[in-house]
Amino acid sequence: MTIVGLTGGIGSGKTTVAKAFEALGIPVYIADEEAKKLMRRSKVIKRKLIALFGENAYVDGKLNRPFLAEIIFNDKAILQKMNAIVHPKVKRHFEKWVAKQNAPYVIKEVAILFENGGHKQMDFIITVTAPISLRIERLLNRDNSSKEKIESIMKNQWPDDKKITLSDFVISNEDLEKTKHQVQEIHLQILKKIQ
Repeated sequence: MTIVGLTGGIGSGKTTVAKAFEALGIPVYIADEEAKKLMRRSKVIKRKLIALFGENAYVDGKLNRPFLAEIIFNDKAILQKMNAIVHPKVKRHFEKWVAKQNAPYVIKEVAILFENGGHKQMDFIITVTAPISLRIERLLNRDNSSKEKIESIMKNQWPDDKKITLSDFVISNEDLEKTKHQVQEIHLQILKKIQ
């Protein structure tokens, strides 16, 4: 099965692009969403996260995301430890998911595809870009987050130019119709390459 990595900085519009591929019949695996589900369901992950972060990692059996976010965005070593707990489980879950798909290719959407080395397992990579001012505006409207918090997340992600040099395709996501057109073009190019 051909696996296409879909990535881009926070607020670039990866979800919009993922939906456009789904509209073409391409299965999309959203790694962050699946990781959150596994962090809720998996007893092993729960036990290890509580050992790492303490009892406050979960409140009433639910993942205490604001508490974790506060810690991991200020401590890269802790972030790496958390990723070492969660990522192998997500990887196995993804492999089982891929085995069930019946499509010419699948897309794995990962925010930190390059940062965590996941790009090495992809057959093709699509990076979604948008101007930083537009990304910040989208996030302020979407997440009810502060500009400072958004900028600190952006600092933990690779800049677009670094991602672009390692990507097979780039989607500039400023205008929805143009974005859909770019998705259609890339879809056809991928189909041609994998025949």
